[in-house]
Amino acid sequence: HPHMLPLIASLQSSEADAPAKFRAQFVKMLGHVFSNLGYSLTRGVAATLSTATRSSNAYKDGDKLIAHHEAQLLRLSANFAFASDLALLLGGRLKFEELLMGRLADAMGAIFLGYATLHHFARHKHSVEGLHALCESTMMQLEHEAQTALREAAANFPQPLGSLGGWLMAAGVAPLGELMRPYRPPSDKLTKEVAKMMTTPSAVHQMFAQNVYVGSNTRVAELLSALPVVVEADAVAADIKRSKREPTEKEAALLAHAVALRDKLVQVDVHETVGRLEEQEGYVRPAILSTLQRQQGAAAAFTPQAASA
Repeated sequence: HPHMLPLIASLQSSEADAPAKFRAQFVKMLGHVFSNLGYSLTRGVAATLSTATRSSNAYKDGDKLIAHHEAQLLRLSANFAFASDLALLLGGRLKFEELLMGRLADAMGAIFLGYATLHHFARHKHSVEGLHALCESTMMQLEHEAQTALREAAANFPQPLGSLGGWLMAAGVAPLGELMRPYRPPSDKLTKEVAKMMTTPSAVHQMFAQNVYVGSNTRVAELLSALPVVVEADAVAADIKRSKREPTEKEAALLAHAVALRDKLVQVDVHETVGRLEEQEGYVRPAILSTLQRQQGAAAAFTPQAASA
């Protein structure tokens, strides 16, 4: 907060002008609160209107995508700043209100990640095909998360202010209620478009593979190399099913190769030996040895001889 530390310093000061400094900082703090309230309301109205009138395909224009979501982040930043100012009314109790602090942290984190996403998009929008859809989906999700966190913070404002503090926070963030909470998660259509780029060979998929260690003997390298094979095999299998025919020799080899890759890659945490001791010939882990002994003892207890005795 730009005025909190000087305000506290004036309270702790023994200088003659300390009361004057306190009054000056207190006035500045009030000005900060009402300034944030004004930004929260005016930007809220503008952001609500722009979101309501925006086309679902507007994200395909990169410059307009950045401008739109930058405006939404500015609105959410003003909402967050006003909510934080109200939270200061709790005084020393604030540090004990973990749920309120957690919700405000969720809002701030979503805003921060939103700016990071826009920065990355601005740098790579011309070099990565499909990045527009990914950025739009991410921003819609983050804006919805920030909106939800601020709504829940207002709905659960702690005592002693309680419902009054929650009403003030809601009035400053979204005075018209849900009408001024326009952010929604990405649509199924957009989600499917992003999911397809993430799970098939694409420029977006390649972007995420950058700066990742893919040594020849690592599971990540095996997964990346298997992806184009299984995608091609899926297409072949679909064509065979649709045409109601038998696969050619080449197609059968491709399908078998894809199945072999799948069977290998689904083996998670499967190891023939674990650690240096098990690499020694004849070594058996004590836990396994104890289990075998108990199984053998239980089996001996149920032999015909033991039963007749």
